[in-house]
Amino acid sequence: MVFDSTLLDLQPYVGFDADLYVRRTRCSWEDLGWRSLLVHRFEHVPVVEHMELPGKADPQLVLPVAGRAEMEERGAGGVRRFTWAPGRLELQIPDQPLTCRYRGDGTMRSVQVHIPRGTFDVVAEQMGGRPVDYEAMAASLAAGDPLIEEAVRAAGGLGEASDLYAESVAAFLAVHLLTRHSPAADPRPPAREDARVHAAVAVMRDRLADQVTLADIADEVHLSVYHLVRVFKESTGTTPHRFLTRLRIEEAKRLLRVTDLAIAQIAPRCGFASPGALSAAFLRHTGERPSDYRNS
Repeated sequence: MVFDSTLLDLQPYVGFDADLYVRRTRCSWEDLGWRSLLVHRFEHVPVVEHMELPGKADPQLVLPVAGRAEMEERGAGGVRRFTWAPGRLELQIPDQPLTCRYRGDGTMRSVQVHIPRGTFDVVAEQMGGRPVDYEAMAASLAAGDPLIEEAVRAAGGLGEASDLYAESVAAFLAVHLLTRHSPAADPRPPAREDARVHAAVAVMRDRLADQVTLADIADEVHLSVYHLVRVFKESTGTTPHRFLTRLRIEEAKRLLRVTDLAIAQIAPRCGFASPGALSAAFLRHTGERPSDYRNS
């Protein structure tokens, strides 16, 4: 396989003043002369109230290596809350801007790896030509992958290595992610997989008030995370996360119509961490605030 160094002229943070939020302690472009893979090591400020990250052309792996923080991200898929902690690997989807805020407990450090999108395209073509589903890949990777984690750590800790090494790492990461976390789908899911989608929806309805994760739902219906995301989207036309959010909004609307419960009481019954979280999601999905919906 031959891979183009498509990161050669990329400026991943155009229009974004990264110095406000991070101190870069290592850059593979500057320190190693790599052009086939961009690897950063960062130290992060511990508290951020509002940070707008522009969409990047290439998929990016983020691996926290020190510190903990409670994160909130807003993007095309809605609001996502999670704990940023060492070893919690995630894939940031290309071309998707994010608005973030977080509060950490002290020193926070991470290794971040930008893989050339062209590398993914070449590998995907070699594997049958199916378009890369970055959303499903990110959801699957969120459940963890020790091999990818170690590869990112290794790339971030190298003292000296040629660009040939960087090209090999980029190819390995792309092949492994496409093989393990985004396998080719059948044209239509078998009937037993449709049944598991129905079972997943039942789990969502039963646990509407819980802080249930995608991994929890996948375990309940005996599927891997990537398999659940794939068959769910093929069956319903949307992702499990968006479907669950829609169920929660519908339940909130029902309670607003038929009860006198306060917003602070409705929020936890519908799986929202706070009244503010409910109001934000409600406004985003319906175009009005819960109080306005109730009054109307």
